[in-house]
Amino acid sequence: MIEVEIDDEAWTVVDDLEDRVHQAATIALEKAGAVTVSLTDDDAVADLNQRFRGKTGPTNVLSFPAPETAQPFLGDVILAFGVCEREAVAQGKSLSDHLQHLVVHGVLHLQGFDHLDDIEAREMEDRERMILARLGVSDPYASRDEPD
Repeated sequence: MIEVEIDDEAWTVVDDLEDRVHQAATIALEKAGAVTVSLTDDDAVADLNQRFRGKTGPTNVLSFPAPETAQPFLGDVILAFGVCEREAVAQGKSLSDHLQHLVVHGVLHLQGFDHLDDIEAREMEDRERMILARLGVSDPYASRDEPD
């Protein structure tokens, strides 16, 4: 089960918003599980980022894993509209593609994937690429991986 909460109406600029979130989260969930995806604003994410990570300001996506006892609920994925929109523009991609990438990224975190070192990062990025290809979303890391 995937629950989508739209806390910031700015997100409604994305066509088929809830369908895109559902598709991305469903494919990213390898096993049965449930997640909540909250689409909110920069202020709400900045508050969570400060309270739970001790970091100032908003970030694009936060993942909060649920305790093991909450299974099959895996946790929450929370996205900040302003940060995501600015990143999409700066990276020359559509907001809808960036949204799906970050939903996949957040759901993978809930399943234990991380990017703390190069090996973990490569494994997580490879999995993201595979899932995004199934969604018809271009490789978000392609320009970074091209030699200068």
